[in-house]
Amino acid sequence: MTYTIALNFEDGVTRFIDCKANEKVLDAAYRNRINLPMDCSDGVCGTCKCRCENGEYDQGEDYIEDALSEDEAAQGLVLTCQMVPASDCVIAVPVPSTACKTGTGSFEGELVSITAHADAALEVAFDITGGAAAPSFLPGQYVNIGVPGGTQTRAYSFSNKPGEARFGFLIKRVPGGLMSAYLDQAQPGERLQFTGPLGTFYLREVRRPLLLLAGGTGLAPFLSMLEVLAERGCEQPISLIYGVTRDLDLVLVERLQALAERLPTLVFVTCVAEPQSRHPRKGYVTQHMSAAMLNDGDVDVYLCGPPPMVDAVRAHFSEQGVTPASFHYEKFTPTQVLSTDRQALTA
Repeated sequence: MTYTIALNFEDGVTRFIDCKANEKVLDAAYRNRINLPMDCSDGVCGTCKCRCENGEYDQGEDYIEDALSEDEAAQGLVLTCQMVPASDCVIAVPVPSTACKTGTGSFEGELVSITAHADAALEVAFDITGGAAAPSFLPGQYVNIGVPGGTQTRAYSFSNKPGEARFGFLIKRVPGGLMSAYLDQAQPGERLQFTGPLGTFYLREVRRPLLLLAGGTGLAPFLSMLEVLAERGCEQPISLIYGVTRDLDLVLVERLQALAERLPTLVFVTCVAEPQSRHPRKGYVTQHMSAAMLNDGDVDVYLCGPPPMVDAVRAHFSEQGVTPASFHYEKFTPTQVLSTDRQALTA
C-alpha cells in the first residue's frame, strides 16, 4: 500500500511523492530527494511544521507541545517527521521549493486537436508522449507551456481532471498574441514542452458549500475541479457563476450541463456584462450572487478571473457584511500583443 502525497511549496511548485505504508512523510520526501525543512526529526523542534490541506493521517503522540500545540493540530498543522498518511494527502510547505533542493517538473505533449469557439477561445488537447505517466497536478493548477520557435512560455490551467493521458486547456484568443498566433497555424502531431504543475489555486477538502466564480476562460480550472467533484460524488451544494463580456465569450455551456447531470448538487448560472447582449441574465457575477449562495459566510469561495473581478467580489462581500470561511483566487491580466496570453498570479 502506498499513498500519493502532493507537496505544494510556497512558490507554487508542486511535487508528487509516494509514501509507503507506515512511512513518515519526512522520510518519504528524503527518499524522493526532496529535503523538507527539519532539524531534529524527533518531534521536538517544530522546524518541519506544515499544513495538511487534504487527506487523512496519524500524527501520533511522540512530539512535544512546543513543537506542535493542540490548537495547531486542530487547525491541520502537522509535523512531517511524525505524520504517517492514511490516504492520499495534500501538504502545504511554507518554504520555496528551492530551499528543499527541488523544483518544477517537466513533460512533453503532442498536439491532438484545436477547437475554435468563434473569436473567443480555443480548446486545445494534447496527449502525453513516449509512454510517460499522465501529468500529475491538483485540480485548479496550471502549467507553463513553451511556445514553439522561441524561449517564451505562457501559463494555462488544466481543464481536465488529473491523471489523464489526454489533457487540455481553454485558451483565450488574443489577436496578435504569441500563443494565439502559434495555435492559428499549428498542426496535430506537433510537440510542446510543459513545466509544472504550479500554483496554490487548487481544490481543498470540501467541508461546506462551494461558490465558484469564473470570468471568461477562467472557467478552465473549474472544469477540472468539477470533474473531480463529480467523480467523488460530492454531496455539498456547489454554485458556479460564469460571467463573460460578450455573448460569443460564453463557451462550453454544454459541458457544464453534462457535469450538472453527473453532479446533482451543482447549480450554475451564466451572465453577460455587455448591455446589448441577448442573454437573459446581464451584468456581472456579483449581481447574480444570491444570499443562499453566500450561506451567511459558511462557504468556501474559489474565483478565477481578471483583477477587477477579484476586487469587485471582495467589495461585494464587504458590502454584504459576509466573510467567507475561505477565499481562494487566481487572477490573470489582460495580455499585450505578442507579449503574454495569460499571467497567473495566485493569492
